[in-house]
Amino acid sequence: MSDIGSAPNRVGVLGGGRMGAGIAHAFLLAGSHVSVIERDAASADAALTRIGGSIRRSVDRDPSLDEAELTARITTGVDPGAFAAVDLAIEAVPEDRALKEDALSRAEAVLPPSAVLASNTSSISIDDLAAGRRHPERFLGLHFFNPVPASALVEVVRGAATDRAVVESATAWVAALGKTPIVVSDSPGFASSRLGVMLGLEAIRMFEEGVASAADIDAAMTLGYRHPMGPLRTTDIVGLDVRLGIAEELERTLGERFAAPELLRRMVAEGKLGRKSGEGFYAWNEER
Repeated sequence: MSDIGSAPNRVGVLGGGRMGAGIAHAFLLAGSHVSVIERDAASADAALTRIGGSIRRSVDRDPSLDEAELTARITTGVDPGAFAAVDLAIEAVPEDRALKEDALSRAEAVLPPSAVLASNTSSISIDDLAAGRRHPERFLGLHFFNPVPASALVEVVRGAATDRAVVESATAWVAALGKTPIVVSDSPGFASSRLGVMLGLEAIRMFEEGVASAADIDAAMTLGYRHPMGPLRTTDIVGLDVRLGIAEELERTLGERFAAPELLRRMVAEGKLGRKSGEGFYAWNEER
């Protein structure tokens, strides 16, 4: 492992979508060499384009950054064998238990014995995922938030078997990214998803019932409770499909109070997923 206080020298990210690309970008800015693995060549190329765009935006904001140097430290491909020399591998595939189990198994098959394996899950039990791992003591959750570059928080989720030194290293790595780590024991929804989803689901029910407009519901929280963003706009940014997946997992583990409103299910079925689709509770016209 790399020295405490610095980012890992080599990081692997399994999944190069919006979250995976954001995680890769964060570690690149912290000095890591990053390998991103995708399911096929077209997806790997799309991930490289996505990360390249993030790098250019960072350079525009901070001209002291060297775009060529940052780009030279990122590789994308389809072979998990690229993880054979990493210090940390992070699974960042969609919030589906079977997909995550498969991704974690493929990653750990090639990891060196000293590497830490992490899941970016926002709701699935780390202990459940650890049950199928070869080295559960070196496995934990690293829950990043969307959009990763602008988010200050990362949940470090400690499983029952996670070694204390691994938690300490992961916490230091998060700090090296310029983000704030909070350490949470494994529980359904951890801290952030459990609270955030509950507020978001109630806001959707209020909108569904005609209590107020989306903008006015959000204003109640931003102006009345000083939240930086309202729950419906947050749902659009997170993705309505992601919110639905988390709600279903929490309903399974915590009960009916997390049952998804019918409106949320209907919007997801219609492809209204929020910012990434261009439409959710708001219209999103910026480049996605």
